[in-house]
Amino acid sequence: MGFHTYDVERADALEDPGRYEYVSVDELLALFDPSGEVADLGSGTGFYTDDVAPYAETVHAVDVQPAMHDLYREKGAPGNVRFVTAEAADLPFADDALDSAFSTMTYHEFASPDALAELARVVRPDGLVGTADWSAAGEGEAGPPRSERFDVNDAISAFEAAGFSIERAEERRETFVLRARLD
Repeated sequence: MGFHTYDVERADALEDPGRYEYVSVDELLALFDPSGEVADLGSGTGFYTDDVAPYAETVHAVDVQPAMHDLYREKGAPGNVRFVTAEAADLPFADDALDSAFSTMTYHEFASPDALAELARVVRPDGLVGTADWSAAGEGEAGPPRSERFDVNDAISAFEAAGFSIERAEERRETFVLRARLD
């Protein structure tokens, strides 16, 4: 996905419950509709995918790295998780196939006009996309280098240009959250 991918050699860190300091399960679920057909963009080892799975009909764990899917399978995935190896700019879903999508700490890895246009293609009209990511305005003590991050206003502009309306957007200490609805 985009600018870089997470180092598989460090994948154990993706299972750290300390990640909830930056986005909790309840906060994540409030950013989008977790029911129906859902895609987790940049699912990695499934840390947040596991939290969403009980509420969804199907969760498509989308990651560009097959090795991340292998680690998730070894860990054990819920029965309603489907593994999809793909770039966010080239998703293998039919038009309007997804009820919603989300990304946690991966927007900076795929953020591009092509990826957001692809997301607008596969999410049904009126569908929601929830995003929580490291902010360029953050302190930079955790996550990727600040130079690889976006601030919430950049994300708002990018989502709006792709045909989404922003229902919630907040800049926080290290992260931002965004709830976007496809027009």
